[in-house]
Amino acid sequence: MLWDKQAEQQFKQLIGKMPLVLRGIAEKKVSEKAESLALAANRTEIGEKEMVDAFFAETPFGFQGLMKNDLKELGIDYMKYGYDK
Repeated sequence: MLWDKQAEQQFKQLIGKMPLVLRGIAEKKVSEKAESLALAANRTEIGEKEMVDAFFAETPFGFQGLMKNDLKELGIDYMKYGYDK
């Protein structure tokens, strides 16, 4: 499935912020989840919403604070997708 160009760039930047040992599995799990979310919504490409939803779904709760900081650093307003501060 295709990615929206901006969402793909943001995805790569977020994955790049992760510890090297976790990157491969995180990239696989989050991209698969984003694709399944896009398919479930009958979308033909993965956008920012699916990417953000996938990161929240696949990131363990204890690490979501760090993830939220990374999202903020990239200018991604995750709260508009229903997530709290």
